[in-house]
Amino acid sequence: MMTSPRITLAAWDMHAKKKFGQNFLNDPSVPELIAERAGISAEDLVVEIGPGLGALTVPLARRAARVCAIEKDSQILPVLRSELLASGTDNVEILNEDILNVSLTEIAEAHGGPIIVAGNLPYNISSQILVQMIRERRWVKKALFMFQKELAERITAPEGTRNFGRMAAMLGYCATIRTLVRVDASKFFPRPKVDSEVIEVTFLTDPPHVATDEALLFAVIKAAFGKRRKNLRNALSNSELPLSPVQAEEVLNGAEIAVNRRAESLTVEEFVRLANELAGFLAASSGSEG
Repeated sequence: MMTSPRITLAAWDMHAKKKFGQNFLNDPSVPELIAERAGISAEDLVVEIGPGLGALTVPLARRAARVCAIEKDSQILPVLRSELLASGTDNVEILNEDILNVSLTEIAEAHGGPIIVAGNLPYNISSQILVQMIRERRWVKKALFMFQKELAERITAPEGTRNFGRMAAMLGYCATIRTLVRVDASKFFPRPKVDSEVIEVTFLTDPPHVATDEALLFAVIKAAFGKRRKNLRNALSNSELPLSPVQAEEVLNGAEIAVNRRAESLTVEEFVRLANELAGFLAASSGSEG
């Protein structure tokens, strides 16, 4: 049985910390449902980001071989250990680290294979964590993340829609996404202002459209969405990419993409085509300079 987070925190004379984005699940049926739908097997290693009071940690640990729980808030660790002990959970390793400083690749290599990553992500670093996940995706079988509803809708937005943005494009290139669970704000303590959604990200072994330079593709996506109100020619030439407006227009024409289009109107396939055209342009420019 889950102890009420309100009671648990009061017993330890603690409060939820806004700087860590702490909103604790207070309904045991929610983490059980998440763990059930996640399809975790007895051979899996699950890396949980921000276990907090262990509401999701325990049902994950009951299904997985082991859980590696990464918690930045050192003050909550005694509470987490106490909750795990009370539940009889003994296959959880706790790391007091910032997830952005942790190598998932090293954890997976030590495990001997791909891992599953899960967590209720703080709003302020969710994009950074997703980018990290994409870069290390060779060692990540799937990711199960809870986001505020608005952010979840942007991440899962289809191509060509108003909400389609940088993260949706990056994930659209290398993963499939589905919504696992919708969680009402009343299921948390303290109660947030908005509902949340849990999405499942499953990384593809072979993307349908392959970029010749993946880092350049992600740089193009970042540049295009960095100036959403500008057309692509202006967005690309006013970014970190080494392109003048004339050069940006040349690359867009070479990729058969109209210069006056905006980033959200492009498909993932068009972003790949644009990045591949840019890779060829930069190689040719470098060769001519040499």
